[in-house]
Amino acid sequence: MKYKVLIPQEVSSKAIAYLEENDCECICLEDCSVETMCKYVGDCDAILARTADFNQKVLKNGRKLKVIARHGAGLDNIDLNYAKEKGIVVTNTPGANSNSVAEHTLALMLACAKNIPVFDRITREGDWVRRDTDKTIDLAGKTLGLIGFGRISALVAKKAALGLDMKILVYRTHRHTELPNYVKEAVNMEEVLRNSDVVSFHMPLRPDTETVINKETLGMMKESAYFINMARGGSVDEEALYDALVHHRIAGAALDVFATEPPEKNNPLFQLENLIVSPHNAAHSFDSMDRMAYRAATEIVRVLNDEQPQWPVA
Repeated sequence: MKYKVLIPQEVSSKAIAYLEENDCECICLEDCSVETMCKYVGDCDAILARTADFNQKVLKNGRKLKVIARHGAGLDNIDLNYAKEKGIVVTNTPGANSNSVAEHTLALMLACAKNIPVFDRITREGDWVRRDTDKTIDLAGKTLGLIGFGRISALVAKKAALGLDMKILVYRTHRHTELPNYVKEAVNMEEVLRNSDVVSFHMPLRPDTETVINKETLGMMKESAYFINMARGGSVDEEALYDALVHHRIAGAALDVFATEPPEKNNPLFQLENLIVSPHNAAHSFDSMDRMAYRAATEIVRVLNDEQPQWPVA
C-alpha cells in the first residue's frame, strides 16, 4: 500500500473498503487514547478522525501527516492552529449527518410534548392513574423557536412546519441565505425565547455562545415551554437548567449533549422527570455513519492524490 491512514475509532466498513481500493492501508485502533495514537500516528499520511482528542501532542507525532478528515462537522477536538502551522489539511463532512440530527430533534420534541418516557415507565409499573392526571400538549399551531439556522435547523424547520403544522421563529447571526416562506425571522434571541413553545438550540460552541443558555435567558422562556439542545453542551449552564426544571420555571427539556462528556452518573439533572436525555448520539444512525465515514474517506484520497478537497476547513 502507498499510504497509511490512522483510524482511531470504529468507522463504516464502506469507508475502509474505499480507502483500501485507493492504495491506503488502514491502521484501525482499539484504543483512541492520546498515548496510543501517538504510538501509531508517526508513519501515517492521514487520519480519519471521529471524536478522539487530536491535540498538538498527537499531531506533533504525525511527522508525515498530510490530511485529517473529520467524520462529522464539529472541529473542537482538533488543534486547528497547529494543523495550519504544519500545513496539514483539515476537512469535515458538513451535511452528512444533518437529516439524522434533525429527526432526533423532532423525536425529542415529540417525546417532551407527549411525555413518552414517563408514560412508558409508569405503564410498565402498573400505574394507570397518571393517564388521567398528567396531560400532554399538541404541537400543531405551536411555535418552534430555533436558535441558529444552519443545515440541521433548516431541516428541523421544514419538517416541523410542513409535517407538524408548527409556526417557526428563527434567530440567526448570519443572514447570507433567504428564509423559506414558512419561517419568520426574530430580531434577537430574546424574541425567540419569549415567544416560543419549544426552543431548540443549534449554534456552534464559540466564546460568544458559551453558557449563553443561563439563568437570565432561561428566565425569558414561558413556563409552559420546552428547551432542547442539539449543539454543544458548553452552551448551556447546567446548574441554571437544573434550577429552572426543578422549580418548573420551564415545562421540560431534552439534551443530546452535555458540558462534560460522558456526563457523571450522579449528574443532578438525571434525577429530574421533566428532562429527557440521549448520549450525544443524534448523528449515529446507520445511514449517517455510513455517509460521514465515506465522505471523510473520499477527502483523504483527494488530498493524498494532490487534488483539492471538497470540504476544507483549514
